[in-house]
Amino acid sequence: MKAAYYERLGPARDVLRVGDLPDPVPAAGEVRVRLLWSGVNPSDVKSRLGLRSGVMPFPRVIPHSDGMGVIDAVGAGVPAARIGERVWTWNAAWGRAHGTACERVCLSAEQAVPLPDAVDDEVGACLGIPALTALHAVLLDGGVAGKTVLVAGGAGAVGHYAVQMAGLLGAARVIASVSTAEKAELARAAGADDVVFYRSEPLAERVAELTGGRGVDRLIEVDVGVNGAVDLEMLRPGGECVAYGSSAATLQLPFYPLIAKNLQLRFFIVYHLAPADRAVAVATLTRMLERGRLQHNIAARLALDDIATAHEMVERGSVAGNVVLRVG
Repeated sequence: MKAAYYERLGPARDVLRVGDLPDPVPAAGEVRVRLLWSGVNPSDVKSRLGLRSGVMPFPRVIPHSDGMGVIDAVGAGVPAARIGERVWTWNAAWGRAHGTACERVCLSAEQAVPLPDAVDDEVGACLGIPALTALHAVLLDGGVAGKTVLVAGGAGAVGHYAVQMAGLLGAARVIASVSTAEKAELARAAGADDVVFYRSEPLAERVAELTGGRGVDRLIEVDVGVNGAVDLEMLRPGGECVAYGSSAATLQLPFYPLIAKNLQLRFFIVYHLAPADRAVAVATLTRMLERGRLQHNIAARLALDDIATAHEMVERGSVAGNVVLRVG
């Protein structure tokens, strides 16, 4: 099979290679997916650069956890009826050497989720990390029904989904922070009631103005390392900040606002969702997809041979939306 891989850590153009590797064979409880699309996420870039660990986790890594394809073989214990199913994948490269940047991948059967017929193939490569991260951030702790929600980075791969999902799941008001007029239009089209420009406006003051001084009930945060202090200002007493990302490894937050306002901080990484939480998120996402309720912002579609370019786009943050690679 054709596959992209790296055997040492470093810059994309220095370490990523495309070549032929043996086809994998599904073990008991596994399915084999003939991949059509592979999704590139910031975590793929960080792993390849060695930002989490300076040591190669395996001698060779085929990157990317998100993908879409068709099941073409099953292992013992998996119904043969699953052969031919269109599916999307989650956690394909998490703790494993074999992700989705290739023509075939073997996974546990539950990691290949049926993709509704009306959903475009490439959308399936955007669901495992961006969509599930957004949905869990909206669903946890009883959800957002009746609440005012601020989505930081409301035009990004996760934020764009979070804006939509918050509205679909009953938020009374959705505010999105963005950096440009183009991104503001993306957020508004996704359902944001208001947008604030975090680079050119006083963020806390604008949110106070929009909420009549009350603050927001839930803040979904893409970079708590940068925004943590101002997040505390924008939350109402008893409000909750749900953080799924940080550009800083160490956080420094003022203690007094946290305790004086009885604020809650919640952290999660989508790779480690509890089975029950993942099941709820997958089922909810499937219903949304079946009903055609979601917009999907795919910013770039490239060939597998262009994987280095795709990684550089994600690393630089030069596109607003998802980056996917055509594999099959």
